[in-house]
Amino acid sequence: MAEIIPFPRRPQPEDTPEVDLVTAVDVAIRDLRDIQFLRDLADIRARAQECRVMLRRAFESDGAA
Repeated sequence: MAEIIPFPRRPQPEDTPEVDLVTAVDVAIRDLRDIQFLRDLADIRARAQECRVMLRRAFESDGAA
């Protein structure tokens, strides 16, 4: 019988620690690069929403808003 290795749970936006704006942009660029290869529209929308929320939180916490 095969051994099943669970993938770690992706952090939800509210679980994500505060990050500075530069780090958030760097992560967003990587996320968007990964999103372009997804095929499931629901996954694409969920990942894009997570990315948007992370950027908004970093932007607001940076005092830029």
